[in-house]
Amino acid sequence: MHIRCICFLLLLTITPACARAQMTEPCAAVTHLDQPYTVCSFDAGSDIRLWHTNPEGDLFGQFDTLASQLAGSGQTLIFAMNGGMYHEDRRPVGLYVEDGKQTAPLVTREGPGNFGMLPNGVFWIDEEGQPRVTESLAYQTLAPPARFATQSGPMLVIDGALHPRFNEDGPSRKRRNGVGVSADGKTVYFAISDGSVNFHSFATLFRDQLGTPNALYLDGYVSKLYAPHLGRNETGLNMGPIVGVTVPQKQHDTR
Repeated sequence: MHIRCICFLLLLTITPACARAQMTEPCAAVTHLDQPYTVCSFDAGSDIRLWHTNPEGDLFGQFDTLASQLAGSGQTLIFAMNGGMYHEDRRPVGLYVEDGKQTAPLVTREGPGNFGMLPNGVFWIDEEGQPRVTESLAYQTLAPPARFATQSGPMLVIDGALHPRFNEDGPSRKRRNGVGVSADGKTVYFAISDGSVNFHSFATLFRDQLGTPNALYLDGYVSKLYAPHLGRNETGLNMGPIVGVTVPQKQHDTR
């Protein structure tokens, strides 16, 4: 299984419990600037996908609905979270590509809300299965044949620098989730805050602790996490796009 768990320790020693976790589980509790987070780490070769509706066109909306659909095709959902912003009818706000089919266009104009706080960006999987985070105008120039893509905003980290509009003392504090890819492209990190944080604090988690040169904000106070090994299957209002990782059922059952 292409999975790695990250453990952050106050000491420079790795406990046996942490070593075992690194071998078996994708998610770990992380503290950054005295704020709690859950960070889920996967090798770039993992089966990372996006989902919005089932083959009949019905919204998945909830993790359980998606997990049940996948189980019927021999796949186990081992991790998922909100995969980008959506309109009231749950349509993606910006670019959305699933299994190579684009159902919503790239949006490059400035606009209201977090999505329109330029620069925003795209989390995408290329034809070789490599996950990437790219600023929206750069993505437009590349015009890549993506297998999966979801646009959101704002960018959290852009080529190693924080988004220029972030303020260390920013008063807007909410639950937030996002994604970043390591500098060597070998690891993708999904993070969700387990408390209310501002953009600046959340972005420094990716830049300073996870070491991702580019990272993207996915969603805010509606953010939810599906991590069965942690006993977390968060429910609530229906979601739009969902990002997650699957493994074959036989592989999961032998763990």
